[in-house]
Amino acid sequence: MLEIGDKAPAFNLKTDGGGKVSLSGLKGKNVVLYFYPKDDTSGCTAEACGFRDKQPAFKKLDAVVIGVSRDSVESHDKFKKKYDLNFTLGADDTGKVTEDYGVWVEKSMYGKKYMGIERATYLIDAKGVIRGIWRKVKVPGHVEEVAKAIKELD
Repeated sequence: MLEIGDKAPAFNLKTDGGGKVSLSGLKGKNVVLYFYPKDDTSGCTAEACGFRDKQPAFKKLDAVVIGVSRDSVESHDKFKKKYDLNFTLGADDTGKVTEDYGVWVEKSMYGKKYMGIERATYLIDAKGVIRGIWRKVKVPGHVEEVAKAIKELD
């Protein structure tokens, strides 16, 4: 289980628009790495739109927002276009990143157990160190909480 103060696990993901993003490529910036279960579902859409609307504040704080799910790049492209999302979506098609960050967990719905992504956010500082962790995220107020935590980084 990752903890605040740990070095963030390296990642290299395909992104919407046919791009790529890696933690090493973001050195020197604060990174908001948020994990969400599925493109274009109600909670995930609300969270994504929250990060979209707060994007100017994150840019001022020199923070890059990256949303990650196990959806395909094509799914991300549609999701991004539909909601005019202005940040990168990473496709964890191998599942390595969601496992490295400990967000691939057993879930339960209607008594049925299955594996899925736990909604979680990691704040990684410019040196690649985890400075904030939010697990089992409740969407309302979350984006503001993350922005406040970035402001408090030294």
